[in-house]
Amino acid sequence: MSSSDQHGIGTEKFEKKYKGIRRRKWGKWVSEIRVPGTQDRLWLGSYSTPEAAAIAHDTALYCLRGMSSAPENFNFPSKLPASARIGMSPRSVQNVSSNAGMAIDAQLLASKRSSDNVEEVDPQNGMNYVLDDHQPLNISVEDYI
Repeated sequence: MSSSDQHGIGTEKFEKKYKGIRRRKWGKWVSEIRVPGTQDRLWLGSYSTPEAAAIAHDTALYCLRGMSSAPENFNFPSKLPASARIGMSPRSVQNVSSNAGMAIDAQLLASKRSSDNVEEVDPQNGMNYVLDDHQPLNISVEDYI
């Protein structure tokens, strides 16, 4: 039995869709990039979605190499954050890239949650209620009186 089978990921091969990212055995997506002119790698973070890891990589690529890097090296060239600038220190590149990736992760997870919500109609008053499986209902007795 392979280690991926033990972790419940399955035996299907992961088709690499984005540049500069990889998937951990337990399902998280990570990104890192080499600092030009050195052997150092810059850790960009761990994310829930591959798109977030790809955005973090694109941001770091732009900050470290600018648009002189071939356009096909970017995953989402039009989605670079406004805070990304060329010539930043490696630590600043790491912070900007991580923030960009986390922001995309939050957006994608929030939109997934809202699509998981179920809308129901109360037959007594005809009002719509959204039921969210991820959040407990916070209703007081006064709401029904």
